[in-house]
Amino acid sequence: MEDDRHNNIGTNKLPNFLLSVKLKYVKLGYHYLISNAMYLFLIPLLISASAHLSTLSIQDILVLWENLKFNLLTVTLCSCLIVFLGTLYFMSRPRGVYLVDFACYKPEAARMCTKEIFMERSGLTGSFSEENLMFQKKILERSGLGQKTYLPPAVLRVPPNPNMAEARKEAEEVMFGAIDEVLEKTGVKAKDIGILVVNCSLFNPTPSLSAMIVNHYKLRGNIVSYNLGGMGCSAGLISIDLAKQLLQVHPNSYALVVSMENITLNWYFGNNRSMLVSNCLFRMGGAAVLLSNRNSDRGRAKYQLLHTVRTHKGAEDKSYGCVFQEEDDTKRVGVSLSKDLMAVAGEALKANITTLGPLVLPMSEQLLFFATLVARKVFKMKVKPYIPDFKLAFEHFCIHAGGRAVLDELEKNLELSDWHMEPSRMTLYRFGNTSSSSLWYELAYTEAKGRIRKGDRTWQIAFGSGFKCNSAVWRAMRRIDPAKEKNPWVDEIHEFPVHVPKVATITIGSSSSS
Repeated sequence: MEDDRHNNIGTNKLPNFLLSVKLKYVKLGYHYLISNAMYLFLIPLLISASAHLSTLSIQDILVLWENLKFNLLTVTLCSCLIVFLGTLYFMSRPRGVYLVDFACYKPEAARMCTKEIFMERSGLTGSFSEENLMFQKKILERSGLGQKTYLPPAVLRVPPNPNMAEARKEAEEVMFGAIDEVLEKTGVKAKDIGILVVNCSLFNPTPSLSAMIVNHYKLRGNIVSYNLGGMGCSAGLISIDLAKQLLQVHPNSYALVVSMENITLNWYFGNNRSMLVSNCLFRMGGAAVLLSNRNSDRGRAKYQLLHTVRTHKGAEDKSYGCVFQEEDDTKRVGVSLSKDLMAVAGEALKANITTLGPLVLPMSEQLLFFATLVARKVFKMKVKPYIPDFKLAFEHFCIHAGGRAVLDELEKNLELSDWHMEPSRMTLYRFGNTSSSSLWYELAYTEAKGRIRKGDRTWQIAFGSGFKCNSAVWRAMRRIDPAKEKNPWVDEIHEFPVHVPKVATITIGSSSSS
C-alpha cells in the first residue's frame, strides 16, 4: 500500500485564510499597483496643464509669446519637457487587452453520462472492487454533479478503449468545436490570428495541440504559438496572462486562447481511492477565447482585462505533491490527491487574494484592512482581524468548479451569497469539473441569465496542481443581451438554478472528502 499522502483525501474545510495573512503578499499587491500604474501619475499632470492653458485668453497667449520669443533657451526646454512627458506617457501606458468574445463547447447528446450510466459502465469494466464501486457512488452523490454531464466515447464504450487515436478525436472535437463557434461569433478570419495559446494538462501529443490547430485552420506561418501542459486546472488563467503579456509587445494583434482537458487517456482503472475521485469529478469540455489589443475592437468587445495575479507555491514540498500524477501499486497511472489538498489550497488562495486586494478593493476597505493588519502583525495588538468585503470590488464571481467542498468553503470565507455562487455551482452541476475551461462556462451562465451590465467587474479565480492559484479581473464594456447570445446555456437557462442539497461528507481512511 502507498503512504497516507496518497491514500487519504484531506478534510473538506479550507483554513480561514482571511484571518491570517502575510505582510509580504500585501506588499506585493502594492508593488503591482505602483509598477503597473506609473502612467496614471502622468494623466493628472497632463490634465492639469491642459486645464490651465484652457483658461488663457488670446491676449494672454500673445503676451506669453512676446516674452518667450526672445528667450530661446526657455522655449527649447519647455518643448523638450512636453515631448518627454508625452513620450513617457505613451511608452509606459499598457495596451488595452479586450475580450472580443468566447465560446464553450457543448458536446452532443450522445456523450451525456448520467450517474446511473457512470456506475453501470464502471461496473462493466471489471476493474473496480465492489467496495470501490460503492465508494464512487457515494462520491457522485456528494459531488454536486447532475445528470447531464459528458464523457468521451472511448470511456462510455463497453468495453472502454482508451488509446491515442481516440484521445486525438476528443481533443479535435472539443477544440475545433469551440474555435469554430468563436470565429463565427466574432467574424474574425483564422489568418488574422497572430498569437495562439493552448493549455491541456494531461494530454500532450506530438505534434502538439497548438500544431493541430495551426494545421486544421491553416494559420499563418509566423504565428506566435504556445502549448502549456501539466499546469492543472488553473492553466486557463495562466494562458490568459501569457496572452496579455504577448499582446503588450505585438501591436494590432488577435490572440486565441484555448483551454481544455482530455479525459480519454486519463481515466483511472485502478483501486486507489485518492485516484478514483478524479473519475467522479472530471468531465468533457473546453473553451476558446479571442483577445485583441486593437483599438478598433474596443467598441464591440465584451470585456476589458484589468488585472491578472498569479501565485505559485511549488517551492513548498507539501504544495508540490498534493496533486500528483503517478502509478499505483498495480502500475496503473492516475492523479492522486493528498490529504493536505484543502490546506494547501487555502494557503495559495490566501496569498493570491492578499496580493489582489490592493489592486481592486476600495480605499476605505484597504485602510481598514491595512490598519488592523499592522496592529496585529507589527504592534502585536489583540484586535479582531478585518475581513475586506470583496463584494464591493466585484459584481460577479467565477470560482473554479473543482468540487462542491471548495465552493462551500469559499462561499463562507468570502461571505458570498447563493446568488454570487450560483454560476459556479450550476456549472459543476450541469457540466462537471471541466478543468481549466470551467471559468468560461460560469461566465457564459452569468451572461445567459442577463446579469452582465456595462461597467460590471467579474473576478475569475482558479487553482491547480503545482500548487497554483491565479486570478483575472474583467470589466464589462457593454451590457450583454442574452437574447443575442449563443452559448451552451441559452436553450436551457430557464431550468436553472436547481437546488443541490448539502449532504454529509464521507470518510476515506482517517480523512474526509465531499
